[in-house]
Amino acid sequence: MSKDMIILLYGVCTYRLNQKLNEIKNLYRQKHKNSLDLQCFDNEASSGTSGQKMIAIEDLKNDFQQSSMFKEKKLFIVKDMFDNKELKEGFLENAKIFLESEDIILLFQEGKIPSNDALLKFLKKSKNVKICEFEPLETEKLRSWVKRQFKDSQVDIEPEALKKLIDFVGNNLWRMSNEIKKIISFKRKGSVSNQDIETLIEPKIDVDIFKTIDAIALRNKKQALKLIRGHLEKGDYPLLILSMINFQFRNIVIVKDMMEKNISYSDILRKTKLHPFVVRKSCNLARKFSKEELKKIYQDIFKVDFNIKTGKIEPQTALDILIAQI
Repeated sequence: MSKDMIILLYGVCTYRLNQKLNEIKNLYRQKHKNSLDLQCFDNEASSGTSGQKMIAIEDLKNDFQQSSMFKEKKLFIVKDMFDNKELKEGFLENAKIFLESEDIILLFQEGKIPSNDALLKFLKKSKNVKICEFEPLETEKLRSWVKRQFKDSQVDIEPEALKKLIDFVGNNLWRMSNEIKKIISFKRKGSVSNQDIETLIEPKIDVDIFKTIDAIALRNKKQALKLIRGHLEKGDYPLLILSMINFQFRNIVIVKDMMEKNISYSDILRKTKLHPFVVRKSCNLARKFSKEELKKIYQDIFKVDFNIKTGKIEPQTALDILIAQI
């Protein structure tokens, strides 16, 4: 266990955040056999639910100052303190007790904490405090994380299959973890291929990305940029947004070609094996672009993707340039 008396775990990437919490709890249980010295307080839990209890500052303070009958270091886990103004203020008032104790208090918070938050600022300047923020994985960090999950299960995945898996799922690690388990249970031998991903994984359908493409089709760059900002603010990482745009324009190109060959809507559904929603939206959008325009857009997307991956340009800047060029 850490020598720090206070540990703060927080962040938007709740999968890795919860993994870290479980890792600390397991390490504590391995070292300290008495589970009575591990207490979890949850601001949102009903009293007694799942071994957790509601908390007031006096409860925490009193429990913290009680000596362990087993003379072991105690671990207190407090969830969502930053959402409880009264508890947070009480913690700051009694901070000396927690900082000087031999016991450990772990503050757990899902989501972003404002940089000007009084408690966060206090913890950052205090000694014996460890702070870990878990941000969404982007680009190479996401690729490395996914590759490591397969490697740990002794399953190989081809580079193109890895790219397609990330394109289809994005950086939602809860879903990604489940999809990886599904792939691993399916793949008994050989490497995971592009075909395996297409067979097993349903692409993430982001309705909002069609709004962005609609804005592009109407040449409303201001609206397109505004919608891109919306994706970024809700936590989508830039390369995922580019992948979604690329995926949808690829579908539009395919559907456009079939429409010009007078292939029926039902046959387009059957041949492409795309989600009906995607086919319907792609048909509508295909009418707004010429083949030449679609070809140019597809080339622009490829160039931007290449420049990002070779480090020639920052992902967010590249998205702005892409929208400006279309």
